[in-house]
Amino acid sequence: MFKPFTLFVFNLNKTNVFIQAKYATSVLPQFSANKYAVERKKFGTVSPSDIDYFKTILSKERILTNEEDVLPYNIDWIKNCRGQSQVVLKPRTTEEVSKILHYCNNKRLAVCPQGGNTGLVGGSVPVFDEIILNLSLMNKIISLDEISGALVCEAGCILENLDNYVREHDLIMPLDLGAKGSCHIGGNISTNAGGLRLLRYGNLHGSVLGIEAVKADGTVIDCLRTLKKDNTGYPLKHIFIGCEGTLGVITKVSIHCPAQPRSVSLGYFGVEKFENVLKLYKSAKSSLGEILSAFEMADNESITSTVNNLKLSNPIGHYPMYVLVESHGSDEKHDSEKLNRFLSEGMETGLILDGTVTSEPNKMKAIWNIRESIAGSGLIDGYVFKYDVSLPLRNYYDLVEDLRKKLGDRVTRVYGYGHVGDGNIHINVTVPQYSKEINSELEPYIFEQVSKLKGSISAEHGVGFRKPQFIHYSQGDTSLQLMRDLKRTMDPNGILNPYKVLPDVASHE
Repeated sequence: MFKPFTLFVFNLNKTNVFIQAKYATSVLPQFSANKYAVERKKFGTVSPSDIDYFKTILSKERILTNEEDVLPYNIDWIKNCRGQSQVVLKPRTTEEVSKILHYCNNKRLAVCPQGGNTGLVGGSVPVFDEIILNLSLMNKIISLDEISGALVCEAGCILENLDNYVREHDLIMPLDLGAKGSCHIGGNISTNAGGLRLLRYGNLHGSVLGIEAVKADGTVIDCLRTLKKDNTGYPLKHIFIGCEGTLGVITKVSIHCPAQPRSVSLGYFGVEKFENVLKLYKSAKSSLGEILSAFEMADNESITSTVNNLKLSNPIGHYPMYVLVESHGSDEKHDSEKLNRFLSEGMETGLILDGTVTSEPNKMKAIWNIRESIAGSGLIDGYVFKYDVSLPLRNYYDLVEDLRKKLGDRVTRVYGYGHVGDGNIHINVTVPQYSKEINSELEPYIFEQVSKLKGSISAEHGVGFRKPQFIHYSQGDTSLQLMRDLKRTMDPNGILNPYKVLPDVASHE
């Protein structure tokens, strides 16, 4: 029988796991260049005269050069990568970004564009002494068309702030992430972030209506349209979606916001085995149809580590697998009938062992907090090897079980969780501290297994700094060459986010 939901108590406002995890330890990570044996490319070095020039563009307080002030911008939030930048620039306008890039391009000064710095593959922090171009002050909402749902804003707007704003107008952002309280919409688009509700609202290639971006030479590319249909020439906006700041710096975006659902429900269930998770997903697609907005899974180790590390309470018992099913609809009675039919079928067939269902906002937020906190909670164990891959659903969980056998008690935990609806699983391996031995056991082994199954080595986090040498497991030589040609055309001096996305020509030969 289903238990009535008992709200477990913790302070949601204070439980920001992304902030908590970032500062969980005071130990600084090793410099990325040393840790991964990277050789600096032939870029210029920032001089006092360069700083003087930047002072003609930006006010003094928007130029950080003090080592203590710059340090947080050099380190990614999972403390895996650390750069050596000596200056952070904080523009407020596209014109300022244009002037900065034009100057840096002429001087061959490398630049690392940075948003909320919540990335997991080192793409948002420098490797050497690249200038950090932080867009956090470009955070204005420009316009919202309540009829079409077209929102226009600057790239530094925080995702959660945007969602709160459009909800006041009965709309929602089409993207929802665990890092929504910190991540920027520009960074989301630069990495083509997926998120929790891609199953319902699709990926950003479909939601983004237009983009304004600045090329390496300072040229502003204005593709900031608000139309759902614009078939005039090449779809230039798509060049910047997922380019991770290597082809241009996104400064403004136009994005389609769907109508806010009038009826929202969330189910949290215990399941016996992964095979039953897939059967339940098939049943959800059939029974819930158009109202199914999210179908998430997490194994026992994911939930247990999160509950224990962050002192949360699990509203249901211990089960090998957990599933979250969310519905978004417009008619509460109609949606309730569909959800109840789905639950009844799940219980009768034994696919659902136990669970709870709620449509109360605070209770749904509490359940989602468990799922969204998994990404950061593992950092309490020490160091986390994180892998974000897409796999055929039949093989979705196989790699987690394979790694547990392979690594045994040499690691603290191996667990998997993710978005079943789009085949994206997040595999985490935690250890007390970074280990080259464990790293060599994991890489390239994981990517080889993914490649054999025709999967993707990067589902939604991007390639960043950590995966260029493995990109060939998902992209063929001709595709990579076309990417290099595009990079050479858009950024001939290679100043934009170097050492990221594309590998050196002979890196996997």
